[in-house]
Amino acid sequence: MNPATTLPAPAGPWRRAWRRLRRRPAALLGLAVVLGFVVLAVFGPWLGLQDPIATSWGAIRQAPSQAHWFGTDDIGRDVLSRVIWGTRASMLAGVVSVSISLLIGVPLGLAAGFLGGWVDGVISRLTDAFLACPFLILAIALAAFLGPSLTNAMVAIGVSAAPIFVRLTRGQVLAVKVEDYVEAARAVGNSPLRIALRHILPNITAPLMVQSTLAVASAVIAEASLSFLGLGQQPPAPSWGSMLNTAKNFIDNAPWMAIWPGLAIFLLVLSFNLLGDGLRDALDPRQR
Repeated sequence: MNPATTLPAPAGPWRRAWRRLRRRPAALLGLAVVLGFVVLAVFGPWLGLQDPIATSWGAIRQAPSQAHWFGTDDIGRDVLSRVIWGTRASMLAGVVSVSISLLIGVPLGLAAGFLGGWVDGVISRLTDAFLACPFLILAIALAAFLGPSLTNAMVAIGVSAAPIFVRLTRGQVLAVKVEDYVEAARAVGNSPLRIALRHILPNITAPLMVQSTLAVASAVIAEASLSFLGLGQQPPAPSWGSMLNTAKNFIDNAPWMAIWPGLAIFLLVLSFNLLGDGLRDALDPRQR
């Protein structure tokens, strides 16, 4: 065959997904903003900012200025430094909480969907019981039981969100396990564990990735809510939720105390949602 007429090798699924994602400006914008927050969370301590917990009684509730770009709070702390340092708590809460949800939800959902029978019945009924309680209410209850701290808040959020991943994984497994390639793997003598881990789990990765991205946004809101209630990051460590809790007492004469952490929460959550919507379309095999 003439090399000039040789057809190019077909692109892999992940390359095709990236090509589809690049055609969605909103998703790319969300990705860029998320990466910006990641950079702030990782390199915030090396940006030469003011100490986020240092007080200055001569600079109480000062408006934004050249010395304090975002102003100061009720005890003279620099709001810009606290917003940037609070990024670490929010990003950490989002990523760790969703990781906990995946570690709990994916194995249980995989077992329920693949094994069926009484295993599916028990796991599904427990999942329904957890889903009957609103996510944020359950997270608040667990955080109050475990005690106020960022670590306990992440555990509470992760456990509260796990039933969503159980149900999603179970549904995807039920749809995939009747495919021809799974039946072929079973026919040639593969063990059930190998079939589940080698042939089913890799083919349900895409919806799990999309749900994980959207769940990070929910986890960020949940962490801010718990910190607002005093159940998350504890003062004087900066957290967007605790900053809003303090700012509510000075909203009339120092609105910048609430504007900047509120805007940070809004941008981060919106960016994860835009990225999740873009990934949903990009990872859909029916999309061209």
